[in-house]
Amino acid sequence: MKRFFKPIEKEGSAKKPLLSPSKHGAENGDALPEVDVKKEPLKFLTWNANSLLLRVKSNWHEFSNFVSNLDPDVIAIQEVRMPAAGSKGAPKKPGELKDDTSSSREEKQILMRALSSPPFGNYHVWWSLADTKYAGTALLVKKCLRPLKVSFSLDGTVSKHEPDGRVILAEFETLRILNTYAPNNGWKEEENSFQRRRKWDKRLLEFVVQSSDKPLIWCGDLNVSHEDIDVSHPEFFSAAKMNGYVPPNKEDCGQPGFTLAERKRFGAILKEGRLVDAYRYLHKEKDMECGFSWSGHPIGKYRGKRMRIDYFIVSEKLKERIAECEMHGKGIELEGFYGSDHCPVSLQLSEGCKEDK
Repeated sequence: MKRFFKPIEKEGSAKKPLLSPSKHGAENGDALPEVDVKKEPLKFLTWNANSLLLRVKSNWHEFSNFVSNLDPDVIAIQEVRMPAAGSKGAPKKPGELKDDTSSSREEKQILMRALSSPPFGNYHVWWSLADTKYAGTALLVKKCLRPLKVSFSLDGTVSKHEPDGRVILAEFETLRILNTYAPNNGWKEEENSFQRRRKWDKRLLEFVVQSSDKPLIWCGDLNVSHEDIDVSHPEFFSAAKMNGYVPPNKEDCGQPGFTLAERKRFGAILKEGRLVDAYRYLHKEKDMECGFSWSGHPIGKYRGKRMRIDYFIVSEKLKERIAECEMHGKGIELEGFYGSDHCPVSLQLSEGCKEDK
């Protein structure tokens, strides 16, 4: 990257000091400009971008207008698909974007220009990235908000990142925000994807139980549809197979994200963690037009087949403050998806009472 581009992506680097009121999110260790500080975020947006660089190249104007109009305090992004810094054979830096080759420098420059332009210039950015153009997450927080701590693993370790950059956790004075990109369950036990997802769900359960000291907002692509109402065609997804393969355990059969095993584990996480599905709390009925966050390819057998796998999950103590939770895409032609196969999902909380803080 050329020198005049400030490396704001390095905010997530392990080499940075912990966030403090004077230097939180500062670039290159410099103090931030004076801004009116808010103690608590109230409006949130989550989106699986399905390659942030591709969205910047093809759909950024429309998405920028959408974000400007919505004006969220926090933006959680999954499937960034930008590689972590570090040359071939060297240790990677998952909190920084790769820029050691001419092509990676150009891609980083394109992305950082987009994130420096309105409205995104009003946000600080944290990254958690995979070694290659795979998975990865980003968290954008308005500069008027100051997290007490930002970490990148389910055990809350600042310097440690989850494999493939699947977690960013921001702690504020009154709540925590967890941005996750859950691993896909996959189709076959032999490929270890079932085991990987079981381990992920077990760790999520442990995390939400152990983090009950402060209200939690858990968002992102959770790669699971909890109930029949959360998919457009339950029978289709229940019977789905890959090349005719049938797993030995019946609870592992069906579309990844809609197997009985995954749905049961997700229900256990909500129950044990005393968590509420914000969208379903407000929207009790099935909505075939706007009730799904992921849509299959418009051409082929998945045309019109849709799932709700992107969520805002909140602590029960926050449920009375859920003012809005909406999915911003609709229809089988992917209107409002901005080039991704996922649409953005938003959450609005009402102001908390002083005694809640």
